[in-house]
Amino acid sequence: MATFLYKLGRFAFRRRRFVALIWVALLAVAGVGAATAAAPAADSFSIPGTEAQRAFDLLDQRFPGTNADGATARVVFKAPAGETMKDPANKAAVERTVHALQSGSSQVDRVADPYAAKTLSKDGRTAYAQVSYKVTGFELTDASKDALQDAAKDGRDAGLTVETGGNALQAIPETGATEVIGIVISAVVLVITFGALIAAGLPLLTALIGVGIGVSTITALSSTLDLSSTTSTLATMIGLAVGIDYALFIVSRYRAELTEGREREEAAGRAVGTAGSAVVFAGLTAVIALVGLTVVNIPMLTKMGLAAAGTVVIAVLIALTLIPALLGFAGARVLPRKARKEAREPESAGSTERPNMGTRWARFVLRRPVSVLLAGVVGLGVVAIPAASLELGLPDDGSQPTHTTQRKAYDLLSDGFGPGFNGPLMLVVDGRDARHGQSAKSAAARVAKEVGKLDDVAVVTPPTFNKAGDTAMLNVVPKSKPSSVGTEDLVHDIRSTAHGIATDTGAKTLVTGTTAMNVDVSQKLNDALVPYLALVVGLAFLLLMVVFRSVLVPLKAALGFLLSVVAALGAVVAVFQWGWLADVFGVEQTGPIMSMMPIFMVGVVFGLAMDYEVFLVTRMREAFVHGERPGEAVVTGFRHGARVVTAAAVIMISVFAGFIGSSDSMIKMIGFGLAVAVFFDAFLVRMALVPAVLALLGRSAWWLPRWLQKVLPNVDVEGEGLRTQLGDGGGGGGSGTGTGSADGSDPSAARESARV
Repeated sequence: MATFLYKLGRFAFRRRRFVALIWVALLAVAGVGAATAAAPAADSFSIPGTEAQRAFDLLDQRFPGTNADGATARVVFKAPAGETMKDPANKAAVERTVHALQSGSSQVDRVADPYAAKTLSKDGRTAYAQVSYKVTGFELTDASKDALQDAAKDGRDAGLTVETGGNALQAIPETGATEVIGIVISAVVLVITFGALIAAGLPLLTALIGVGIGVSTITALSSTLDLSSTTSTLATMIGLAVGIDYALFIVSRYRAELTEGREREEAAGRAVGTAGSAVVFAGLTAVIALVGLTVVNIPMLTKMGLAAAGTVVIAVLIALTLIPALLGFAGARVLPRKARKEAREPESAGSTERPNMGTRWARFVLRRPVSVLLAGVVGLGVVAIPAASLELGLPDDGSQPTHTTQRKAYDLLSDGFGPGFNGPLMLVVDGRDARHGQSAKSAAARVAKEVGKLDDVAVVTPPTFNKAGDTAMLNVVPKSKPSSVGTEDLVHDIRSTAHGIATDTGAKTLVTGTTAMNVDVSQKLNDALVPYLALVVGLAFLLLMVVFRSVLVPLKAALGFLLSVVAALGAVVAVFQWGWLADVFGVEQTGPIMSMMPIFMVGVVFGLAMDYEVFLVTRMREAFVHGERPGEAVVTGFRHGARVVTAAAVIMISVFAGFIGSSDSMIKMIGFGLAVAVFFDAFLVRMALVPAVLALLGRSAWWLPRWLQKVLPNVDVEGEGLRTQLGDGGGGGGSGTGTGSADGSDPSAARESARV
């Protein structure tokens, strides 16, 4: 592989105008496609194979035209103190609002008048009108949303409190200025790392080009593939982070080759042939983890994973081709002036270089491996404790910021009718296969009677039948709020009761609704977690065995990842569920953690965490293969790679942290979770636990059974075969992922290695 990438790097350098033109053309084509693409047709959240989804599908079949998955809104009215909603003036204001809702948009299917539907609270002060639309929330036009909000004016003018909730008001998330701050921090880190504006600008430029191509392609295909705005946001997040990191390592290696006196084209070829090999395998682990999300069989999660994997592939291709092409345009200006001067006037061979921070840290860990290992494991274990209290749920209006009209409507309903009115359950009774002597009508009546006896049931509405009379629909209002454990238990109780009725009558009853869907999603994700971990970690384990030619090093990498991701989940629970430091991170409302968060973090973080494992440990393996003792190999790896890995981690953390300012609670949670996970994995696991474990294992860390040596292909990640082919195989020159020669004999190379 190293030889092929070496040739690719030289070709890209030599044909730099052609290569740059291709990438610019791809960006232009993707941009035109995005600009001319139709808006997404829908943004449905379907969960194939779950009871809640089967109920929705059955409703679509038996109640045609009801739009079971159509957008809904609740306009909630509250009378001033001393008045009720039955007062003539207040009633007239509500009726004007209902009329405005009915006539405000052609997308409205029906509006339930509060007085006809009897949706008034017991004290008479609160009422609500239910608005049903013919289309999903993301298909609603701005005019329909404006009409919904404008309709409330009549009520407010009459002195009523009027707020609107429901998924009809869902909007595209906004990220705010913090996203830009993340990019600015990345630029500062790159300037400090490289000491040259040209070298610092290249990773940023190429990462933005890669994200531009990826996100534009997603936008262009959003209508055809039904991709949501969250998919684009995630692709931007991942694309920026890995795009900057991968380019950072190629540029660092190129600078090291220049300081060793090589010609620019040769330096570009060697940089891509060595560091590029690590980029390929790091990208491959990320792609495996992201594509592996398809095993969960949740379409939204699958699309997010595939889109993010696509941006990783683009980032790898850009690092291998566009970076060497742009290096050809930059020339020696990628080096700071002092380094260029030293390269022309090398110091005497007797000069020595002070150990850099990476060297000093590695030696410290080697002196106290047990203490560092225990401190790291215990520290991460303490942070992980809140994960034991993890509560999963889907976001609803109760998780919205307190200043929004959705949250105000949610609170008004809870106060006036009880918390369960914000998450009613829907029961669908299918009597088509009822036994002789039974009917859908009798089965539905029995369901209503027996469900009404259950604890935590506030109201059971009378059954509504379809035209054929073989299917009924009932609503059940719990006493508890939608995200509570009590409501989740009620879902299970209703299903148990329905199973008994089905045994007696043959009529099946399905439970659906937001809360039921949440229960099914959580169960589906829990069931998929072990197979997903087995698939992703298993494939990555095999891949890392090929890279490191070892059994224990990949095992250590996987265990370290699990420790960091559980600690990150603990931090997410502490902030978003318990409310610790909520003000610092702009969390206005605590509550259950998004159901997808654990498995999503496993997928994304695993792919990103392996980047640092590959970049750092391949350098250690190279040194060990060249004859250094295990401890010396660890020091060599840190001397050449610690600063660049640190810079890469800081950049990735800053990019992810930039999304904490998003207005969308899901994006905010993802940004925080990924930033914390990368921090734990890069600085505690890879920088502390990895050298401590390698120090304790010694030579056994690099053990590989002979039969595996014969079976596993030798992909030459360290570039050993390449150096042999180029005639400089001895002495450990070059680096797979580091930035200097292995023996450090060239003073200028040592200086650059210490600097980068």
